[in-house]
Amino acid sequence: MAFDGVTIANVVSELKRELVGGRLYKIAQPETDELLLTIKQPSGQKRLLLSAEASLPLIYLTDNNKPSPLTAPSFCMLLRKHLQNGRITDITQPGLERIVHIQVEHLDEMGDLRHKTLVVEIMGKHSNIIFCGDDGTILDSIKHVSAAVSSLREVLPGKPYFVARTQDKLDALSTDYAAFRDALSARPQPAFKALYGSFTGISPILAQELCFEARVEGERPTAALEDADYERLYEALCRMRAAIKEERFTPNIAYENGRPVEFCALPLTIYGWTPGQGSPDQARTSGHTSPNQDRTSGKDSSGACTVTYGSMSALLEHYYAEKNTLTRIRQRSADLRRVVQTALERNVKKYDLQLRQIQDTQKRETYRIYGELLNTYGYSARPGAKSLEAVNYYTGENIVIPLDPTLSATENAKKYFERYGKLKRTAEALATLTEEVKEQINHLESISASLDIALHEEDLAQIKEELTQSGYIRKKGHGKKQKITSKPFHYISSDGFHMYVGKNNFQNDELTFKFATGNDWWFHAKQIPGSHVVVKAENAEELPDRTFEEAARLAAYYSKGRGQEKVEIDYIQKKHVKKPSGARPGFVVYYTNYSMAIPSDITGIQLVEQ
Repeated sequence: MAFDGVTIANVVSELKRELVGGRLYKIAQPETDELLLTIKQPSGQKRLLLSAEASLPLIYLTDNNKPSPLTAPSFCMLLRKHLQNGRITDITQPGLERIVHIQVEHLDEMGDLRHKTLVVEIMGKHSNIIFCGDDGTILDSIKHVSAAVSSLREVLPGKPYFVARTQDKLDALSTDYAAFRDALSARPQPAFKALYGSFTGISPILAQELCFEARVEGERPTAALEDADYERLYEALCRMRAAIKEERFTPNIAYENGRPVEFCALPLTIYGWTPGQGSPDQARTSGHTSPNQDRTSGKDSSGACTVTYGSMSALLEHYYAEKNTLTRIRQRSADLRRVVQTALERNVKKYDLQLRQIQDTQKRETYRIYGELLNTYGYSARPGAKSLEAVNYYTGENIVIPLDPTLSATENAKKYFERYGKLKRTAEALATLTEEVKEQINHLESISASLDIALHEEDLAQIKEELTQSGYIRKKGHGKKQKITSKPFHYISSDGFHMYVGKNNFQNDELTFKFATGNDWWFHAKQIPGSHVVVKAENAEELPDRTFEEAARLAAYYSKGRGQEKVEIDYIQKKHVKKPSGARPGFVVYYTNYSMAIPSDITGIQLVEQ
């Protein structure tokens, strides 16, 4: 998920169309390393977000406003002084560098026309927003970089602005075949690493995409590449170059198992491509899409898919909002995960120990037989003998019985019966204990599955309540019980049937035993922790096959089997699902059911927003 030079080229293309000619109406600095510019155009106001945050540098158009501090920072005040009501004359990118130049003309205090440049550098921890004068001198920057911080370039007022050359990379937009081949062959690395290491603006995922399009294994060393491989790689680079120069971009996000993993300004055929878009080359020659165009998605046979957007700005806003949501929930659930994991590890160790102890009790039947045979044949044992050979009348075979020579045969028999009784009682006690521990393990694994699918803080609140009621979290005081607002996922099948998915065990019980009626259909991953899925039958005598398959895909996706090629799903009418007395939340039994094996891919199933 690199904000590479090709992504910047896509952003610059959009900004030129939307902002050039507009006037800077408002300049705000809502965060320490962030600017929000409001630009007036005849078509309406546009907002441009510029962020130089080290962990998440960004530049994109947005419809969202952000509150600003009551007292504007000095950098913001300087920009207002010089650029307020200025007109944007051009927006450019030097080569495929991760740099954007925003050219602004304005009138100074004397009424003379002046030109200034706002430089946005999207370079990870080195990101910056730099304000330069007519002659390229730095007037100020959102981050000051002194010689003590960087020996390559100072970013301070009064210093000349220039792009620091930290890597000897070629320009992908102008390199000829000879230079291309020389650059790759000079790097004894896998082909995709040599690509992004040799050319400016190419990220690792884009390098892998180029190798994929060229039918060259990305991990193959450059020393093993043949002439035809180099030629196909260069042709793929030329197609990418043409798409960039002609501004034929196709912003898309790649998903795996329902989670965003990469984005790119060009088609990511390595993750599958959208039906109807044709080949990557056809997609790149199809021209611009409308910013208001609906997203489209496609998938490959593995379940990976791409979602295409009408603009890179819309993609970036959605992508990072989704990533931030997942990251935030992951952080908020860390304490709960720790509680579950600790309890799970403790119970698994206990269960393994109990199984070994049960294994040790398997000798008890041998001791019982020894005792019985000694009572039968003990009269033939000589005093002080260390063993007795007798016929095992259960099998007809001879058996050698070890004896304590200091005890009589009758006393040896009594000793064996005592051992048998002790091991029998231990086995009976362990059978009950292992069943209880196994139930605890299943319960904890189901809670772990609930944490994996939690999307909102209210989802976590319900899981915490379950852990508290189960005794894994100590209840603090007698405060007011927190109101639970989390609701099950709600989907609609392609045939119009409503499908509901429980997010945790409490919701599973609610769905199955309070919400569902007898003729509704119930789905669950076979012998795997996961959600209950209920399909409302709506008085239909039979559900369409497609609805059965979509409900089963939901049950597979919202289970611990997510990501497997196929997950076995049990399904049955709700009236056949029972809850044993005293069973833990989410635990049910059923004795007759249908089954199907299906991928855990829910692409294309309509989710109803809550």
